[in-house]
Amino acid sequence: MDVQQIIFQFLGGLGIFLFGLKYMGDGLQRSAGDNLRDILNKFTSTPFREVLAGIVVTVLIQSSSGTTVLTVGLVSAGFMKLKQAIGIVMGANIGTTITAFIIGFDIGAYALPIIAAGALLLFFFKRPFINSLGQVIFGFGALFYGLELMGDGLRPLENLEVFTDAMVTLSQNPILGVVSGTLFTFMLQSSSATIGILQELYSQGSMSLDAALPILFGSNIGTTITAILAAIGASVAAKRTSASHVIFNLSGTIVILLLLSPFTSLVSYLSTQLSLNAAMQIAFAHGMFNVFNVLVQMWFISQIAALVTKLVPGDDALIEYDSSNLDYSIIQTAPSIALNQAKLEIEQMGEFVSEEFKSMFDYYKNQDEKSRLNTLQLEEVVNKIDGYLTEYLMLISVEDLPLQNSTEHAKLVDVTKYLERIGDHSENVIKNIQEAVKANKKHNKNNKDKVEKVFYDDDLVKLFELVEENIKDAVESFSTDSYALAGKVLKREKDVNKLEDDIRSKFIERLNKGVGLPSDGILFVDIVSNLERMSDHSTKIAKHTLGMRYPFQKQSKIPRHGYLKEVAEPIELP
Repeated sequence: MDVQQIIFQFLGGLGIFLFGLKYMGDGLQRSAGDNLRDILNKFTSTPFREVLAGIVVTVLIQSSSGTTVLTVGLVSAGFMKLKQAIGIVMGANIGTTITAFIIGFDIGAYALPIIAAGALLLFFFKRPFINSLGQVIFGFGALFYGLELMGDGLRPLENLEVFTDAMVTLSQNPILGVVSGTLFTFMLQSSSATIGILQELYSQGSMSLDAALPILFGSNIGTTITAILAAIGASVAAKRTSASHVIFNLSGTIVILLLLSPFTSLVSYLSTQLSLNAAMQIAFAHGMFNVFNVLVQMWFISQIAALVTKLVPGDDALIEYDSSNLDYSIIQTAPSIALNQAKLEIEQMGEFVSEEFKSMFDYYKNQDEKSRLNTLQLEEVVNKIDGYLTEYLMLISVEDLPLQNSTEHAKLVDVTKYLERIGDHSENVIKNIQEAVKANKKHNKNNKDKVEKVFYDDDLVKLFELVEENIKDAVESFSTDSYALAGKVLKREKDVNKLEDDIRSKFIERLNKGVGLPSDGILFVDIVSNLERMSDHSTKIAKHTLGMRYPFQKQSKIPRHGYLKEVAEPIELP
């Protein structure tokens, strides 16, 4: 086999291997659905459970880097503390060893029939679960087929003097082996691929155990580089989580290198006692290293957290979310109390929605990256609370509720959705402004002195302020049952609608005069429309407070609160 054929077969096999690994992980992730984040979020009460959650999720998605990304998102959104994230990252390192054990089973001869079985489920069945199962099986078969191709491509290397000399050098210099494993994993962006190649070379006798183990340890360091790259320009929480990943793997590698001789002897002894094949020896070595690393370092999670906090200084801007409101144990025994708990959670959600709007407004005024990221972070929190509340209220709905509680339940469901939609509109405005900012910079790239803030207009600022007041008053009126605040929201809504019409007319007039970019027109109208819809949802919340959102709700009690006396002008009730 000539050099070109070796290279082509190896690269082709590597490509199929990586595709199979990712395709299998995607299929597992589709099967698990939204449960992945719930596993990470809910099962993190103790260090042991944090590690276990990291293992489970990594096994499901076949990517320790993917688990780290999910964890960083939860830390940034305030649903998880840094200490919990470190435990999950440790578990992810154990979870990623499963791939090496899978490869250790010599079923490469059955790769093509496995691929055929997966394709059958993918193309001849319509049920999503069956399709996901087919995707997992197809990816599993592709993984082994790619491994077989790589093995066939690498087999002639053992006869090359240059390669033999390199293996002798690596076996005599463990640090060089660690560096090689780190760089190779960085290039492939997959520690599983590096270990798979390592298993093939060791199985063929092209590499000794002394040379293979340092490369194996280096692959653990190499996989952290993905997390480092992902954290560049990200939040402080993301950087700290990535830093903890690096510290964990780097310190573990240093310790195991100091114990390399006894560790190598232990691997050889177990291989003899358990009659392990060569590929499974590497898998056991990988698993033993990561389990040992976790068992030692999981007792120092607090110290690692303190260290990365010092190494990555700054305000982490974490959102403090109180998850104690929704008590599932009282739903069946005291559903009316559960409704009160749901209302408390909605009040917290309303505070986050108000904060999200404020942050979005700051982005409009300053067009800075910090405000944009903070808005998106708050939107993630709002969406998460909406999911929790929807599930909680759904469980309450199956209970036998009195008529009054049923009406309250319907109101809580509505208000939850109105708040969630206000958050969605804030995210829409952020995207519109961001798109306009990019277009404006591109338009003025040759005239840097003329770059202005997009869409900045006094009337639009006034519209933002009116809508912000409406959201704030609507949320507070719902929390405190204030008819006075609810009445102000209804009155202010008329001002919002009038100002919206004025702004639209003025902007169209400006475009007709050639002021501004024509492409900005749609984005500007979208911003105004989103603001008006946010005010509409605030009005609906206020009407729920007043008991006049729907025709079946009573209105006779409204005058008793005297809210009309506290408003400058009478309000026409619909």
